[in-house]
Amino acid sequence: TVIERIRQESPELAVMVRLSVFDTLPFVMGDEHGIPMSWTGDYPYGFGVDVRDPSQLDLSEPIELIRRLHAWGVVAVNISCGSPYYNPHAQRPAIFPPSDGYRPPEDPLVGVARQIHAAKICKEAVPEMPMVGTGYTYLQDYMPHVAQAAVREGWIDMVGMGRIVLSYPELPRDTLLRGEMQRKLICRTFSDCTTAPRNGIISGCFPLDGYYKSLKEAEELRRIKATQES
Repeated sequence: TVIERIRQESPELAVMVRLSVFDTLPFVMGDEHGIPMSWTGDYPYGFGVDVRDPSQLDLSEPIELIRRLHAWGVVAVNISCGSPYYNPHAQRPAIFPPSDGYRPPEDPLVGVARQIHAAKICKEAVPEMPMVGTGYTYLQDYMPHVAQAAVREGWIDMVGMGRIVLSYPELPRDTLLRGEMQRKLICRTFSDCTTAPRNGIISGCFPLDGYYKSLKEAEELRRIKATQES
């Protein structure tokens, strides 16, 4: 396996895995918001979803995989879900989609809660495996509060920071040492950090980070967005 090869080449290297614990259906652009692809009959090749209704979770397979990863010596698993290309509203809840994407089919808080709940189920099933939670960025000002509660309740061991670290890498320091955040730096899920690399531009927080605002790529990104959104 890949893990065994890594261990052969670098036996001192700790191996961690980022795992999408459920697929959910691919979504396409509808008239007003994203809609799931149509399907008939069973959905036998999904992962982490009910074979009879792939819009519902069945985490038995991912839980078994996490057990095996622990047996293989993996030191931690980052719990994620879905795909950034086929159902980004599930993986990266946001109020503003990428410029070539669909409008969210649900309140993004539903997506946040779904990921937190899925991670909780996995942690309860395999408590011996350290797990890192994902999908908290949309909580914005309330991210530290919810992350703290999830860790305290034992739903997850750690909470990872994704998009929000682009606009506000100092967030953990300010939260822990100052007890407050700089609101003007908090990610508001504008999705420019996704739209940019999809169009061959470096990723960064163009709306909030002064460095990225000053780059020539910022103007290029504005032109691309205007074209795609027109």
